[in-house]
Amino acid sequence: MSANVRNYAFLPGLILLVAVLSGCASAPSDDALISESRSALATFIDKDPGLQRWVDQAYGYAVFPNIGKGGFWVGGGFGRGIVFEEGRPVGRASASQATIGPQIGAQSYSQVIFFRDEAALRRFQRESFEFSAQATAVAATEGRSATTSYERGVAVFNHARGGLMAEASVGGQKFRYWSL
Repeated sequence: MSANVRNYAFLPGLILLVAVLSGCASAPSDDALISESRSALATFIDKDPGLQRWVDQAYGYAVFPNIGKGGFWVGGGFGRGIVFEEGRPVGRASASQATIGPQIGAQSYSQVIFFRDEAALRRFQRESFEFSAQATAVAATEGRSATTSYERGVAVFNHARGGLMAEASVGGQKFRYWSL
């Protein structure tokens, strides 16, 4: 491979990453995002009715109705959500994702993060919360909630919304929190 081609091999991934993230420029209002988050949570429960137990027993949870991601060797994603404490919306959050490795495509998905206790929720709110998305998220399908458990006070469920992504990448998600 010539030096010129090798030096610019990352450009298609960078262009796709910019395209995915540019759809995130305008933030929805708090009321709209709360409504979208509640609707997304209802969709999770429709897919697996056992998730209602998680909602009822968790100290808190963060719902991201739509996270978009894309990549070509280098990838990324972004989404906004609402954090609920004891069933009440208390803050907004953003999720950003970065990955590197063999990958191609674009996808959107919803995500809910359950916090077993107050300590787990406070860790999330202090912005010291990140994890490897591919390693820790569980696909929300019928019956999965019964066989999933908390890991370090947190459990994560994803629900694919659309698109197609083939990847064997490494990376993770980072979250930011703001009070309402």
